[in-house]
Parts: sequence; C-alpha cells; structure tokens
Amino acid sequence: MFYLIESPEYATRVAEPGWQGNESQLERISALVADVRRVLRVRHYSIRTETAYLGWIKRFILANHLRHPEELGHREVEAFLSRLAVEGKVAPSTQNQALSALLFLYRDVLRMRLEWMEEVVRAKGARKLPVVLARDEVRCLLAQLDGRAWLLASVLYGTGMRLMECLRLRVKDVNFARGEITVRDGKGGKDRRTILPRSLVEPLQFEIERARVLHAADLALGFGAVWLPYALARKYPNAAAEFGWQYVFPARKRSLDQRDDRERRHHVDAEFVSRALKSARDRAGLVKHVTAHTLRHSFATHLLEAGYDIRTIQELLGHKDVATTQIYTHVLNRGPNGVASPLDR
Repeated sequence: MFYLIESPEYATRVAEPGWQGNESQLERISALVADVRRVLRVRHYSIRTETAYLGWIKRFILANHLRHPEELGHREVEAFLSRLAVEGKVAPSTQNQALSALLFLYRDVLRMRLEWMEEVVRAKGARKLPVVLARDEVRCLLAQLDGRAWLLASVLYGTGMRLMECLRLRVKDVNFARGEITVRDGKGGKDRRTILPRSLVEPLQFEIERARVLHAADLALGFGAVWLPYALARKYPNAAAEFGWQYVFPARKRSLDQRDDRERRHHVDAEFVSRALKSARDRAGLVKHVTAHTLRHSFATHLLEAGYDIRTIQELLGHKDVATTQIYTHVLNRGPNGVASPLDR
C-alpha cells in the first residue's frame, strides 16, 4: 500500500486514527517523493534501486504516521530498523538496504548533515559460502529446461554473468567473430568482457534472429525504440530504433516504461528465469537452493577446478577485489576442504 503514497487522498485514508495532518503536509510528502525519484535518476541509479529506495522511504513515512522526514530523526530511524529486525525478522542485508535508502533521503535529497548519521551502525551479516552445483548437477538442471529458459540458464552458467547483466544484453555486444560478450555498465558501473561459449553460438544466433523479426514488426507498427542509458537517446536520436541496441532477450509483449510512460519492448522479466530454475530444480531432484546466481558461482568454481588463474576469473566475473573471488577456493581442495583429516590418515 505504501507505493501509492504520492496520492494525498490515499495517504489520508491510510493515516491512523488520531493523526493530526493537513492537506498541505500531504502535498509536502508527495513533493518529497517526487524529489527522491528525481535525484535517483539524476545520479543514474538503476530502476531496481529506485523502486527499492522509494519503497523503504514510503514505508518509513507511513510507519511514522505520515510525518515529514524533516520532523524525524535518529530515534525514529533506529526504531524503524529495529522493528524490521525484531518484528519483520528481515535479513541483515535487507535491513542495511533500508538504512541506505534512509541515509540517501537525508543526505542527498533533504541535504541534512546530522550528527546521528555517523553513529548509525549497519547490521552485521554472516559471511556464507556460495551454493555451487557439481558438473553433473548442472547437466541435470539444464536437461530439465528447453527453449528460451534453457538458453538463458546456459548463458548464465557459460559466461558467469549476473542475471540482470544477461537480461540487459544488447545485440551489438555479442561478438561471434571474437567469441566474446561485452558486459556494459555492470556492478559498479564497469564494463568488462567475458567468454562466449562455442556451444551457444548457434542458439544465440537463432535468438537474435527472432529478436530481429520482433523488432521489424514493432517498427512497422510505429514502435521499435528501445530504452537507452544516460543521454544517448538525445545524442543519437536514431540509435534507439537501430537493431544493434535491441535486447538479445526481448519480452514477448510491449509495456509502459516506468521512466517516461512510453510503450516499449523491454527485456525478459527476471521472474521468468527464477521460476524456470526453481521448476527445473524440482524436476531434477536437486536439494540445493538454485538461483541464477548459483550458476554464476558454479561457473567460477568449475573454472578454478579446471586450473584457470584466479586473476583471470576475477576479470571474467567483474570483481573489484580478488578477495571476493577467493571465496570460491573454499569449495575446492585448495581451502579448508583440502586438509586431510588425521582420522583418514
């Protein structure tokens, strides 16, 4: 319900009994939400981050009976985060995301530099080992998939890309001649290159041809302009309609863009991949928790098993620090598992 807080009429209905608010205050809150969205877009935050931050900020405002955040402070922020942990039983990462959203609100939107901001302590999350599938388990999982779901899962495992990096892949960034894929604007805003498996060349070419047919049909109907990052649409007015900028995995239907309410064809929804992997895992009889990121973990681990240098794998994964990549040694015979028990001796 908190996603509708921009509406003053709705905000009045959800206000708790006894709340002494007025229409001007509701307008202030609506204006604040619009400011948050504007600053997020000016700073080029992703649409997923925008949705998450706006959601937490609206929940915070509703939890405090629609009072404007300028009237709130350390006590209310701490109480909100505590309720998330105690009553909501959320994970530390979720609690930290809520905190990041509130700090963004105060520091970057309201521009309030308050002493209590430096005192807020983030929840400490446990460092967990990644879930990794054995090679046979990967084969069993992929055998339960077909069509586009199989191709998406195969690309995730075969390239080590993150799920959204795969879904946002553009036609021009698949280089069949060089056998590589360019990942644009990955985590941290960095570009990188990763491998294009030879076994996926033909299926990817078929998928791209299908995207070409969809794009031609969209152009014939007066559509066909894809969303472009940053100011590329203004710099290159015709680029959005060029086939090279289209998604490799386009959605089956056009939909309205949240950014400007224009009808466009976006990429496949992430939930399609998640549902397909869960269903395939159940059919394959696997007991491990399988997500798109599990395939990325398996990619890195299997390359280490094959003897590839950890620095090379770091570059393929796009990790900023090699220490992040080193966690995969713990699931090989190079970490604690490589120590032979004295009982076995």
